[in-house]
Amino acid sequence: MKFRTLVAAAGLTLVMSAASADPNFWKNEWPETDFTNTSVEWIEVMSDGPPKDGIPALSDPTFLNVADESRIDPLEPVITVELEGEIPRAYPIRYLTWHEIVNDVVGDVPVAVTFCPLCNSGITFDRRTPVGTLTFGVSGKLRNSDMIMYDRETQSWWQQAIGQGIVGELNGVELTTLPTWMESWEQFSTRNPDGLVMDEPGFNRSYGANPYRGYDTSRRPFLYNGEMPPHGIGPLERVVRVGDRAWPLSRLRDEPVINEAGIEVTWIAGQASALDTGRIGRGRDVGSIRVKDASGNDLPHDVMFAFAYHAFWPDGEWMLGG
Repeated sequence: MKFRTLVAAAGLTLVMSAASADPNFWKNEWPETDFTNTSVEWIEVMSDGPPKDGIPALSDPTFLNVADESRIDPLEPVITVELEGEIPRAYPIRYLTWHEIVNDVVGDVPVAVTFCPLCNSGITFDRRTPVGTLTFGVSGKLRNSDMIMYDRETQSWWQQAIGQGIVGELNGVELTTLPTWMESWEQFSTRNPDGLVMDEPGFNRSYGANPYRGYDTSRRPFLYNGEMPPHGIGPLERVVRVGDRAWPLSRLRDEPVINEAGIEVTWIAGQASALDTGRIGRGRDVGSIRVKDASGNDLPHDVMFAFAYHAFWPDGEWMLGG
């Protein structure tokens, strides 16, 4: 579905949002979810069209050796998972665009690799929690245009951008974010010739196509009624979020290496936007980010749209330089 079609559908969803302000609206679809235990205002929750599991999350994917992968264009983005002692793995955005969550196990660490196209948020979580290891699915709901995940074990809802339970038994529980990052397939495969890449899932999807064509150059986010970012920053400009701080990507293009707040943020060219042209691999170059601490260790971070950062971290610190 192209972005202009998404916009046409937004009117119906906005009408539905008034009804969804009453949690009873969701109970038929979610009979096992405890809606009395929540940390959100219900008026903020909207349906993005597909029902629960209408976007099918993946579990236990299969992998190919890097040398055996021939379908992915060089500049296509992947989420890179490099855990100590394990073979590096690439999770292509060409698949995550259509599935949004991959439940996997890397070594002895159960992970959820997630991507929300509407806020460009690609984050990997440890699936272990105080109540056990969870398996995540796509709820079909949005808050501030960000995907709401759910876990199959307790039917609780989780906000993807912040990795926190927001509705149900696990309201308030926080997931551990792992230090993974997005880069191009060429960058991953060059650095990891003996690495692994997730194989194509067995679904009938147009893998490699971008169903949100033109989204990241549009004027407004889809299904977002919140405040716009300050400082004249465009709502769909990418920012690098580390904790509650954000560095605009426009600054990093001018200053490819920034050392501030005890960390190093670097930008290099060579990664296509997944939300630009009709083919993901042909999107304009938005570059790749790495974030490291003073000892050179990779740090958890996210490269997300400015509107989403401002929505979830309204008191966050904008690292504008100068």
